[in-house]
Amino acid sequence: MRAALVRLRRGTGLPVAFGGLTAGAGRAAGQAAGQVRIAELSGAATHALRGLGVAAGSGLGGKALSLARACAVTDYQGSRHISHEYDAAVAAEGLHSVLAVPVVVRRRVRGVLYGALRTARPLGDRALDAAMAAARDVEQALVVRDEVQSLLAVTRAPVTEDGGAWEAVREAHGALRALAPKLVDPELRSELLAVCGTLAVASDPVRAAEAPVTLTPREVDVLACVASGATNAGAGERLGLRPETVKGYLRSAMRKLGTHTRGEAVVAARRAGILP
Repeated sequence: MRAALVRLRRGTGLPVAFGGLTAGAGRAAGQAAGQVRIAELSGAATHALRGLGVAAGSGLGGKALSLARACAVTDYQGSRHISHEYDAAVAAEGLHSVLAVPVVVRRRVRGVLYGALRTARPLGDRALDAAMAAARDVEQALVVRDEVQSLLAVTRAPVTEDGGAWEAVREAHGALRALAPKLVDPELRSELLAVCGTLAVASDPVRAAEAPVTLTPREVDVLACVASGATNAGAGERLGLRPETVKGYLRSAMRKLGTHTRGEAVVAARRAGILP
């Protein structure tokens, strides 16, 4: 959200940007379901807007939230097209022209981004386009986060000796490794990689401790893709790498593991506690 607001200001030239997510996208204390909590401010002169809870249908952001489309006003306090529950906070920040763009993921509004001027003049298409592009950044980040959390749920389920269950865990491990570089949230990325490490030694912790081998994160990513049956081209597409680069990482991993084939490398990585 913070990076998206910076992009919004740079792309529009608007001096102030702020925004937040709905309760379903990460509820803050006391936040009602479906309500947007203003959590991030960029360029603000006061803290009047921070923590403000915006309900669907209320104010400009609430209108964007309920209609699931961008909305704008030239004079916030004087507009007859919105309700005015938040006039005091908007006035305290000295805002007049304001636009609000919803963050929509799988047809559900997950947040709202705002851009604003301290003067009353129309906001053109350039400002709207830049605000929508910033909202798309947040949408993509939420899609990745949702997928990560779904995969983490799979890995937290009890694992038995059943081969099918282990294959599900291994598939989740590979998918999590591929998603890690895409995560903007450092805490979520750290949690994800910690889970990957736990999964890697879960199948045979004793043998893993006895066979220390150090691979780079990318070498592990490539091996995880190979373990799932991906070709070099498939692994490259999944990881955002060229097939030649994938081949280089694979060769390096095989050398460190003392193996000569892809299959041997996967087996050795599992024995070393690098892959589940």
